Amino acid sequence: MRYPRTATAVISIVTVAAWLLAELVDPNGSVDLLLGVIPARLSEVVQVASPVPAWLTPLTATLVHGGLLHVAVNVLMLVWCGTQVERVLGLWPMVLLYVVGAYTAAIAQWMVAPLSTTPMIGASGAISAVIGAFALSFGQQKKIVASPSLNRSLNALWLLAAWIVLQVMSGMLAGTQGYLLATPAHIGGFIAGLLLQRPLLLWRYRNA
Repeated sequence: MRYPRTATAVISIVTVAAWLLAELVDPNGSVDLLLGVIPARLSEVVQVASPVPAWLTPLTATLVHGGLLHVAVNVLMLVWCGTQVERVLGLWPMVLLYVVGAYTAAIAQWMVAPLSTTPMIGASGAISAVIGAFALSFGQQKKIVASPSLNRSLNALWLLAAWIVLQVMSGMLAGTQGYLLATPAHIGGFIAGLLLQRPLLLWRYRNA
């Protein structure tokens, strides 16, 4: 029997398995309060009777999703972008990118609404970091200035601006449909991906 040897495959399988388990054990969704990121809890304004400490919820929240469509879209994006990013950066840098993305997303959501009691769930923030690294790795960079380093920075800012517009528009559209999107978390995760892509790339090929 062959087992997955990539971080992307393992994260995807664990994410889907955790969602299925949560649906079977807790179909009413109370697991959201136990495993999700609650900004007011991070601010120590409210207490939650959960076996998971608040500092760990940015990771456990990636295992909880709002439904089949939510987890399916997230895993699809993770597999599509993560497989390519992992080939470029390597296995452990991919894990680091995902984890940092999850925490950056949670911090961004907390900064915008530190007193919110609505749990943030899903792997979208962490996956946004992977998408950010993917966009910077495989996007066709425009030659804006002669300096390569400055040109990379300007292209990264362009990608960030486009991502922010996309997330804000998606958030506005979702609001009219009765859904809540963690727009700050998506933006925060994407920023983490943009910032980490080159350092992780240089670290992997440091001896080349």
